[in-house]
Amino acid sequence: MKKSLFILALASIMANAQTPSGYYNSANGLSGSALKTALSTIISNGHQDKGYNGLWTGYKTTDIDKNYENDGSILDIYSEKPTGSDPYKYTPGTNQCGTYSVEGNCYNREHIVPQSLFNQASPMVSDIHFIRATDGKVNGMRSNYPFGKVGTATFTSKNGSKLGNSVSSGYSGTVFEPIDEFKGDVARMIFYFVTRYQSKLSTFSSGNMLGGSTFPGLQTWELNVLLAWHNQDPVSQAEINRNNASYTFQGNRNPFIDNPNYVNLIWGSGSSTSGGGTTTPPTSTSCANETFETIPTSSSSSYLTRTWSNGGISWTATDARTDQTISTKAITVRDGALTSGSSANGIGSLTVTTQLKFSGSNGTFNVKVNGTTVGTVPYNTNATTTTISNINVSGNVVVELENTSTSNRVAIDNLSWRCYSGTSKQVQNTFPEINQDQNHLQISQNPISNNEILVKGETQSIKKAEIYNLQGKLMETISEPFKNSRNSIKIKNLPQDIYILKLDSASLKFIVK
Repeated sequence: MKKSLFILALASIMANAQTPSGYYNSANGLSGSALKTALSTIISNGHQDKGYNGLWTGYKTTDIDKNYENDGSILDIYSEKPTGSDPYKYTPGTNQCGTYSVEGNCYNREHIVPQSLFNQASPMVSDIHFIRATDGKVNGMRSNYPFGKVGTATFTSKNGSKLGNSVSSGYSGTVFEPIDEFKGDVARMIFYFVTRYQSKLSTFSSGNMLGGSTFPGLQTWELNVLLAWHNQDPVSQAEINRNNASYTFQGNRNPFIDNPNYVNLIWGSGSSTSGGGTTTPPTSTSCANETFETIPTSSSSSYLTRTWSNGGISWTATDARTDQTISTKAITVRDGALTSGSSANGIGSLTVTTQLKFSGSNGTFNVKVNGTTVGTVPYNTNATTTTISNINVSGNVVVELENTSTSNRVAIDNLSWRCYSGTSKQVQNTFPEINQDQNHLQISQNPISNNEILVKGETQSIKKAEIYNLQGKLMETISEPFKNSRNSIKIKNLPQDIYILKLDSASLKFIVK
């Protein structure tokens, strides 16, 4: 499953690792319809139409299962069972439709935005970013219905995807609902479509989902459904892999996979209009938007405690300098933290951009709300925007970003969070919380190689090492792990994935590639 906050952070690292340098530069600093238009231009440039039949070729690299069974079969969002055996599997090329009568006969080309809405015209009809390889029968049952929450199902696929009456607010017709694992995937494909083809929307049929104007580009009820799905189902490694493969095949990217925060920057606040009618805004509103334009600049290159206020929120940055930039001004933290004063109205999701400055290694900030860690934000030499969703703490909140390194100098910019007024949830991890003890243990080479983990810090007193996967499963236990070598641990062969190394009270993340 992909639902941990840690996976979201790692996904953001890997997404930016594959995005060409400067690809989104013309979108920097924009929001709303201006950002949507800038992204439309970016992803239209370089788009190569490979033709409808070209999709079959594309699927051999874009729609291969490398994240669930990892067996080279087609990754079908309508049949994949993330936590169990799939009901059937398709061999790329061999099992193309063809005719079908039941599930499992063949796989087809599923237009997430129905091709009937744009009269099967090019280049939409062959755009691989929103056309998935899916089971022919389920594809046929989904037909051209919009996506939404199903009340009573009239059809349920073997992985639990459903067709039935809508119980989504604002629409009572027939809708199709994928399983939770792929709801965000569907949302981001549709956001791509209405951005890439925004200038053509007025010529398309709505299908009870598309809007008739460039902004917002969707019917209000559908927009609200997709915003919820985007936030509840963060970007997965499977989406990142597909986006990278699609870029290689077709020459353009899905920006909402590379930078999930673009969704909220475009549609997440304010009112929307669709087809000329009045709409209501999404219920989530901004509670903080710190751009660091008011930070003090005296002795800018020195590492000091910096304090300032903006938008009714006071800020403190320890061991921080003010002379580095990302978009414009930024605060750079070394062996310290950035902490807000108390802010009312809670926190639902948080978004921030980070960048490692000067020398150093990739790392993370611990994000704490009222002293409790709610997730991590990665940093590397690229400007990386990360969103942590579903924090969901109400009331007065103090938000802290704590650098887990004592030497990396990391710039922070464009920090914002959404209000939250619901019932606060208890944050629980299914794996050990990532932390470092008083000995400042660190993994010195990450990803690891040759089945060896190299650890910096005082290790001689450590009694036990445990390795967990991100589902919380204990993969290996090693007693006295540093008995034979002071700074390295030999481990068993592990599949390519992300893991947690627990050393007595300390827990560190590592990657096996």
